[in-house]
Amino acid sequence: MFLAIKEMKYAKLRYGLIIGIMFLIAYVVFMLSGLASGLAEEFKKAIDDWGAQEIVLSEDANQVFAASQLTRGDLDQVNAKEKAPIGLFSGAIKGKNKENVTVFGTTNDAFLLPKITDGRMFDKKNEIIISQNLAQDQYKLGDQIKIGSDDQAFTIVGIFPATYYTVSPVIYTDLETWTQLKYGAQPFASDDKKPINAIVTKQSAAIDKDGASKDLQKLTIPDFIESLPGYSAQNMTLNAMVYFLFLVVAAVVGIFMYVITLQKTAIFGVMKAQGIRNSFIAKSLIAQSFVIGVIGVALAVLAAYLTSLFLPSAMPFAIFWTQWLLYSGVLLVVAVVGGVFSIRTITKVDPITAIGG
Repeated sequence: MFLAIKEMKYAKLRYGLIIGIMFLIAYVVFMLSGLASGLAEEFKKAIDDWGAQEIVLSEDANQVFAASQLTRGDLDQVNAKEKAPIGLFSGAIKGKNKENVTVFGTTNDAFLLPKITDGRMFDKKNEIIISQNLAQDQYKLGDQIKIGSDDQAFTIVGIFPATYYTVSPVIYTDLETWTQLKYGAQPFASDDKKPINAIVTKQSAAIDKDGASKDLQKLTIPDFIESLPGYSAQNMTLNAMVYFLFLVVAAVVGIFMYVITLQKTAIFGVMKAQGIRNSFIAKSLIAQSFVIGVIGVALAVLAAYLTSLFLPSAMPFAIFWTQWLLYSGVLLVVAVVGGVFSIRTITKVDPITAIGG
């Protein structure tokens, strides 16, 4: 390590260039990781907030929430200690500040409802509660808004912590209001025949297929999240870019260290002529790769974190330190692997030839 550090201090510009490139690649890795995590959170945060274990959909929905069509009567066919019907509607708020929102309809005592931070829970028709990210600087308690094509005004009676579903703010209301919003004045034979999209359970559920309006299928919440349209494809694409950058790091460090090794062939020849072993020189080379990785990654983590502080709130960005720690370790490993490629060049150096004998 002493030899490695001494040489790096001597050739500051050369090794500074490698560290700079390492820093830039690692910075892109952490920024992409933050964006991928932020997008993933905004896709599924509302579902995570439910604190549920399973969800029941219609079997013909192909595990798609919006495509699932159940009725309130199907709730009796799901045996679970805690369960809640839920309906899904995606639309846009009318008026001056148009914004896409996701409206969930459920009962006002459902276990999946968020904790109210301001105001109260809805208990009448046409009352809604909204997430903080929708409320901020736009709406407040008592405001009335219109959603989608419905001309009915909905009154905001409560606000809960910021959350998202498929990158849109969330609204909760009761089933009657949700049914009116989605289906209008369409008549139904009875309350049991009124539609819902799914049934969410806090524990594992058992399905009694006798009497159900159609075949039911239950999914664990992680499997349900993976089936969200676009969720898996988005994550795979961004993660593939991150993994590709790991290969770029190995290639870049490997190429630079190889070029530097070739430039120092004569020096290695002199060192070997003095009795210094290949293993000692190889350890010095690996130590240099490790130091380059440590400095480059540390600077990249700091720069990415500082950048996150100045990103606009509309840009989804989330930092998971355990993930960043893992990626830092991987970057260090691939940097060292890149340096290992040059060891063979060292072992092939002939002292006599190298010093011009």
